[in-house]
Amino acid sequence: MPDSWLDLDPDAQFGLATLPYGVFSTGPDTEPRVGVAVGEHVLDLAGAARALGAPFADTVARPDLDALLAAGRPVWDQVRSSLTRWLTDSVHAETVRPHLVDRSSVRMHLPFTVADYVDFYASEHHATNVGRIFRPDQEPLTPNWKHLPIGYHGRSGTIVVSGTDIVRPTGQRKPPTEPAPVFGPSVRLDIEAEVGFVVGTPSPMGERVEVDSFPDHVFGVFLLNDWSSRDLQAWEYVPLGPFLGKSFATSVSPWVVPVSALEAARVEQPAQDPEPLPYLRGTRPWGLDLRLEVRLNGHVVSNPPFAQMYWTAAQQLAHMTVNGASLRTGDVYASGTVSGPGADQRGSLLELSWSGKEPLRLPDGTERAFLEDGDEVVITATAPGPDGAPVHFGEVAGRILPAR
Repeated sequence: MPDSWLDLDPDAQFGLATLPYGVFSTGPDTEPRVGVAVGEHVLDLAGAARALGAPFADTVARPDLDALLAAGRPVWDQVRSSLTRWLTDSVHAETVRPHLVDRSSVRMHLPFTVADYVDFYASEHHATNVGRIFRPDQEPLTPNWKHLPIGYHGRSGTIVVSGTDIVRPTGQRKPPTEPAPVFGPSVRLDIEAEVGFVVGTPSPMGERVEVDSFPDHVFGVFLLNDWSSRDLQAWEYVPLGPFLGKSFATSVSPWVVPVSALEAARVEQPAQDPEPLPYLRGTRPWGLDLRLEVRLNGHVVSNPPFAQMYWTAAQQLAHMTVNGASLRTGDVYASGTVSGPGADQRGSLLELSWSGKEPLRLPDGTERAFLEDGDEVVITATAPGPDGAPVHFGEVAGRILPAR
């Protein structure tokens, strides 16, 4: 990567290899606006674009990323190449510098209007662990698991930006020792460390999106925590799947990393056996070498490897539309829990504590099987970038409040 006239710290969280998009405000009475994180700053994108006469200035002069998402790949590439030029060619320094804001002083917002939300179940290690926990005397994977990316629809209205407190959900649960269900706060509240994808370019109903068309439709990638109530879910999920145990909250990171920033992170996915049906085959690899880190109350409890995911985001998109379902700008879909083969690579407390039978012992001496009130979970991630420069995803964080 070329050097910036900003004299960025080599260890800066958001270097030129990342340049993620978000929406920020600088005070309670200021309108949210589109920004780009660079080092310790946020660039007011519309302000800089207008000052430099960029043709996309009106597209980014909004309180959200919606118009940019809808603009499509040619505009996405134009914006990114312009940003790189503005931040590396010193001839632009005097014009751009007034539009830089100290990143530590801003408030971040949900970056786009969420349309639909789909959550997948794409980690073989996670699915196998869950199968062994709940069906110890049966095959851990269901017969369909290696033939299609399994997913379910979530509640788009409960997707919240990182830093939003999460109220412990309440609902029906039936302990194995009780003859009937009881009503009350969840006692098995969990996390799911995931990676999210947001659709920019829509597709019409009745048409499907090919695997190789993934980068033409998906704008960017971000971190996601799909909070889960294991006890509510266990009682409700047969026969139609997750509902209240998932729909109470899903947290997303405020920074969206463009797909074009991840070329150096692309890897072959794990071998798929049996070979998927033709509509799930592509000509280029879309495995992504993201390295996640999960912290509970400041302590690292897991390092899930996204490169181990059995189904890729490109395959998930193709499966999501193969029946003719349309894509809309702002559609979000998530990878499902990211887990690796190691005990320290599991992306949920359900796995890390083996459903509470082996509680985690934290360095401060406390133990956790599931989340307690006051607990804070922070998920971060990095990926390889060009010339060895890392791509950073920021963080998705949330703290548990007592049930109301």
